[in-house]
Amino acid sequence: MGNLLSVILAQASRTLPETVSLEVQVNTIVSASILGADICHLGEALDKLRTWQIDMVHFDVMDGVFVPNISFGIPMLSAIRRHTKLFLDVHLMITDPLRYVSAFAKAGADRITFHLESSSDPRATLEAIRQTGRQAGIAIKPGTPVEDVIPYLSLADMVLVMTVEPGFGGQSYLPDTTEKVRQLRRDYPKLCIQVDGGINDQTAPIARQAGANELVTGSYLFQAADPFRAAALLRGDDSSPQAG
Repeated sequence: MGNLLSVILAQASRTLPETVSLEVQVNTIVSASILGADICHLGEALDKLRTWQIDMVHFDVMDGVFVPNISFGIPMLSAIRRHTKLFLDVHLMITDPLRYVSAFAKAGADRITFHLESSSDPRATLEAIRQTGRQAGIAIKPGTPVEDVIPYLSLADMVLVMTVEPGFGGQSYLPDTTEKVRQLRRDYPKLCIQVDGGINDQTAPIARQAGANELVTGSYLFQAADPFRAAALLRGDDSSPQAG
């Protein structure tokens, strides 16, 4: 996991997609969505992530407008930043992400991802994120054509392909989204591609084979009888023993 984390942190130095290390494509990175954790015991959950060999924390932000749910905000991100040194992967499912880029960067985000479908200008938002020194990600919903995100790839460190409709955890993987991942990987072999939604030991191989190198998981991981083993299965490592 140390090598994986070093790769992630190295990219935070503002490497452009055209020069992203191929090592990122070889290794599958697991991002644990705390939306699936027991918030009453969040500190304990964060501490366990390292023992489960998790590479990053996925932090979902919902405003109740862009998606029909409300989740976490800036004070909580700050608290998590104080508690862990893990890479903080912030996913903004909000109407006006440009307005809040600076605040989330100051709160400790290592990468800020926003939705192409939001009301903020995509190019201006990507540029604002880059100016903070954080990685910039851009996300697309299941119904958004992959072609719509292409004009912004020169400014993005990562593309998030939503494999469920954003807003709620515990949903089932939408098979039609797989082709988007496959197309992006075929046309942009060095691009960092993340998938989020319905990722488990059955769907992870589908996403990996299509070309995803970052897998967001929440309910599957935190509800697993053996989270260490569950994370290994997501990475395709079915030979990993149980955590001691």
